[in-house]
Amino acid sequence: MILLQAEHISKAYGIETILQDISLQVQTGERVGLVGVNGAGKSTLMKILAGELSHDSGIIRKPKEVTIGYLAQDSGLESERTIWEEMLSVFQHLREEEQELRRLEALMGDERVLADERRYQQIIDSYAERSEAFKAQGGYSYEASIRGVLHGLRFADMDLHTPIHTLSGGQKTRLALGKLLLKAPDILLLDEPTNYLDIETLTWLENHLLNYKGAILVVSHDRYFLDKLVTVIYEIERTKATRYTGNYSQYLDQKAARLEQELRQYEKQQEEIARLEDFIARNIARASTTRRAQSRRKTLEKMERMEKPLTQNKAAQFHFDISRISGNDVLKVEQLTIGYPGHPLAREISFSIEREERVALVGPNGIGKSTLLKTLIRQLPALNGTIHYGSNVSLGYYDQEQQDLHEGKTVLAELWDEYPHMLEREVRTVLGNFLFSGDDVLKKIGDLSGGERARVSLAKLMLRQANFLIFDEPTNHLDILSKEVLENALFEYPGTILFVSHDRYFLNKMATRVLELSPEGVTSYLGNYDYYVEKKQELAERAAEQAEGLAGNGKAGAASPAQQKNEKSSYEQEKEAKRRERQRLRRIEEIEKAIAELEEMIARLEAELCQPEVYSDHVKAKERNDAIQQAKGELELLFDEWAALSEG
Repeated sequence: MILLQAEHISKAYGIETILQDISLQVQTGERVGLVGVNGAGKSTLMKILAGELSHDSGIIRKPKEVTIGYLAQDSGLESERTIWEEMLSVFQHLREEEQELRRLEALMGDERVLADERRYQQIIDSYAERSEAFKAQGGYSYEASIRGVLHGLRFADMDLHTPIHTLSGGQKTRLALGKLLLKAPDILLLDEPTNYLDIETLTWLENHLLNYKGAILVVSHDRYFLDKLVTVIYEIERTKATRYTGNYSQYLDQKAARLEQELRQYEKQQEEIARLEDFIARNIARASTTRRAQSRRKTLEKMERMEKPLTQNKAAQFHFDISRISGNDVLKVEQLTIGYPGHPLAREISFSIEREERVALVGPNGIGKSTLLKTLIRQLPALNGTIHYGSNVSLGYYDQEQQDLHEGKTVLAELWDEYPHMLEREVRTVLGNFLFSGDDVLKKIGDLSGGERARVSLAKLMLRQANFLIFDEPTNHLDILSKEVLENALFEYPGTILFVSHDRYFLNKMATRVLELSPEGVTSYLGNYDYYVEKKQELAERAAEQAEGLAGNGKAGAASPAQQKNEKSSYEQEKEAKRRERQRLRRIEEIEKAIAELEEMIARLEAELCQPEVYSDHVKAKERNDAIQQAKGELELLFDEWAALSEG
């Protein structure tokens, strides 16, 4: 069933067209991702679909009974109520029904009602019917639902009688999300719901949305989130929307294949146009051929000319370099305590970083990650312990709040004042690489969007040429294309990196080591984010098994040395079996992905064989046939391996 349908939606502000001829639909149970570069019109479209913004033309269709819930980007919950009161307000209808049930219960015990058999039966029937409906609507579980959502959004340790107006902006945004999830509308419209969420909360949200009964339309720059959640992608590009089936990674593959096909069709049409124009030019003046030339001209005039496919969106182009090489030992931290006088956040922090390492610092919100970074760059004093930098280390720091930017300066002055030895054209060239061209460089910093401010900060950091870069949430405010440019630039960077990020895709690609911060210090994991998650899961399983073993020992008494040896051997065997099972499941996943890619490639090649320019060319046809046969051979081997692994 189609729950929401937009047909030919257009929206403009003055002479600037934001959306043109946009059509999309959301069906029952679908998880739809809406992607596109910053400024493409995603948030505008979401507001139109939610009924909060008018559109210039087009139609929005939605059945009357279908409910929509909308979470705007960075929209915080404003209320004079406490956290608990606000969440309870979602279920006001159930609370009122609960009072009515209590009233009916009281009537059933009233002697006057008991004496009136007919009235008593009516009350019993009404009570049975209403209590059944009350139960079906979650009347006996809504408080548990509230506590579950608040726990998942990290409010479990808070006093739930705290007034909402006293909370931070991030907490208000999480509460707005929580309230919307409790309302459980038929369609969730979520604009950047992962903002202000740490990794643990993100994981909870993903699982909650995967089990959500309604449909979801979500705008997100979190590629990991999109890969795990969505089954359909709509991309807004050049004011239009294109639909792709699958998650974000599958969308990238499909888009690349579509662009390749469209480019071939465009080039073929251009060749045909050139051929016709050449024929017309050579024959229009000749009496014997002028009629044929005129016929070709009519053909040319009637031809619907294809627009050249946009093979590459405009993206910032930059790289980070260093002015000198540091020593091998870049940073050594010993017994460090961070926080504020009378309020330490973490103690006994000890770790070291060597040259060319890319180290990720992770931990829940509020644990002190940003505080640690600011302590390392001496923006905040250490409460205890030592920080020692190696030889020739030069620091570059990226602040997620961009506090180093000056609100009243222009973009041009922001860079030029810091690097006055540069020529104006050199500064403009740098800014051009970060997508500031023409009069854009004369914009005031205070008037810039979050993404634009981030690009200015990155431009300043690039010019610094430091050999040790410290980043605090570098991907915040960046669209997916800009994130990929940043990843590539940092991947090629010859220096050392320490960074904090909630972007798991970025973490996975960039980190060579993960430091997990806790109030008791840091734990180091050698590997990327996926390895860190796997290792944490393994350690949690081991701790649970040891706890079970201790509980068993407590009941049965101390085990003998022989029993302990057998238990250790059994534990190691079980651990190895679990490791092999994880490897098996990962390999099955890899094979299934490879099978899907091969099947898609075979379908594409077979479609090409049906094209006249291919089947009429024996060389091209043979190339396609050979490639198909090779792919089918590989496919058969993969199916055999998949079958063997699935049985085991």
